[in-house]
Amino acid sequence: MKNSIVEKLEDLTGSISFLYENMITGDKVSYRENEPMMAASVIKLFVMAAAFEKIEKGVLDGSEMIGIRLEDCVPSCGALTYLHEGIMVTVMDLITLMIIFSDNTAANVLIDLLGMDWINRFLKDQGFEKTLLQRKMYDLKLSSQGIQNYITAGETGRLLKMMYEGILVSGQASQKMIGILKNQQLCSKIPFYLQALPEEPEIAHKTGEDRGITHDVGIIYGKEPFLVCFCGNKTDTPAFERVMAQVSLELYEDLNMI
Repeated sequence: MKNSIVEKLEDLTGSISFLYENMITGDKVSYRENEPMMAASVIKLFVMAAAFEKIEKGVLDGSEMIGIRLEDCVPSCGALTYLHEGIMVTVMDLITLMIIFSDNTAANVLIDLLGMDWINRFLKDQGFEKTLLQRKMYDLKLSSQGIQNYITAGETGRLLKMMYEGILVSGQASQKMIGILKNQQLCSKIPFYLQALPEEPEIAHKTGEDRGITHDVGIIYGKEPFLVCFCGNKTDTPAFERVMAQVSLELYEDLNMI
């Protein structure tokens, strides 16, 4: 299986990185997992973790109501941009929208609430040395200057593993974060074939995409739960997304003897 996965990844164009880890046995398959990748919306996973840290410490109230201003709104993913100005949502609503619909406006409001410098300090304190938040979502000015957010498949996998083990922020926070990820509405990559199985497995995951960028990272539940992190920059996104779906299905079938 390991050789088959690596061969599929090596056939793709661009920068590709990958991590698989079995949550029961600890078996791993990795491919350039420490290579920094432009993050797209996968960085929102780390923003979520930082938000839960402040909620856990009582610095931020998850039920606090926040008004969405016109100047907060940015295009593309999500719902808030398309609703009426001044709509009130809770901090937990912002976290949920940022993850399940990849809402860029929700992410940016959260980044302002938490503070970008504080988020990066939190990540470094947790040992995420290569993960970096340098700009808000859809900041075309900074993006055009080459200022990007970065992740690695390895560090993203470690974040997911900490969540699975109940040690990311706290056991209760980890459980809540996994619950949000299981409600993901963008399901055209890792879950594509899995969601058609007679007994559809639970999948806690987060996607990311931009021009030439496509990611999907998450935990797939079954007899032996496992995590997969697919990250691609400057790649053929449809081709890579087919590989994500195929490899996820093959790994699940192998572990569940389908």
